[in-house]
Amino acid sequence: MYPPVIAACRTLFRVLDLRLDVRGTEHIPAGGGAVVACTHVSYLDFIFCGLASLPAGRKTRFMAKKEIFANRIAGPLMRGMHHISVDRSAGQGSYREAVAALRAGEVVGVFPEATISQSFTVKAIKTGAVRMAAEAGVPVIPMAVWGSQRLWTKGRPRDLTQRHVPILIQAGEPFQPLPGDDQDALTKDLRTRMSTLLDQVQRAYPAKPKPGEDPWWLPAHLGGTAPTPEQAATKD
Repeated sequence: MYPPVIAACRTLFRVLDLRLDVRGTEHIPAGGGAVVACTHVSYLDFIFCGLASLPAGRKTRFMAKKEIFANRIAGPLMRGMHHISVDRSAGQGSYREAVAALRAGEVVGVFPEATISQSFTVKAIKTGAVRMAAEAGVPVIPMAVWGSQRLWTKGRPRDLTQRHVPILIQAGEPFQPLPGDDQDALTKDLRTRMSTLLDQVQRAYPAKPKPGEDPWWLPAHLGGTAPTPEQAATKD
């Protein structure tokens, strides 16, 4: 089902005149497995992060919480695209499925923060991306997405018909975790890479809040009214 879903999304993007800016696509390998580790600011991030792999002819299998697969509309689509269901209370099965997919030469997308960041900064991240890459012998590609939170994010009403919204996606340079590496140190390095990419796309973003408009979609350190990381941690 992946090709028709991609075609439908592209049609919708054209209708809404979303201003997609995808950068760093040269970092996606044309063949072989890879872990894409993306920031998470919106419920739609898997759609936009997946765009970065298309120029290389790759389709990304995303790991997503099982509740999405239980949805009567989203579930059949997720299964049809062979995304990977994650049961947070028993995640070993989905981890093994992801490692097997990586060893088979597939691109697997993960959101190491596990949940949407309400501060629009990179939260503490899980070690899973680094661990599965080391076990499968594949690289990790950090990625950031920005602008998608304006369409649908946690704690805000969705506005999926909003037009002319810029969406920036930036893939960074890959790095190769090895089984004997310090996974905590590599996870810290991955978070730094993701934060750097997110800062780049935030500062390059071509749109600004209008005068008098609540800058809710900007992080506090850039003058927005999003909660600080400390406030967001309390809300989480």
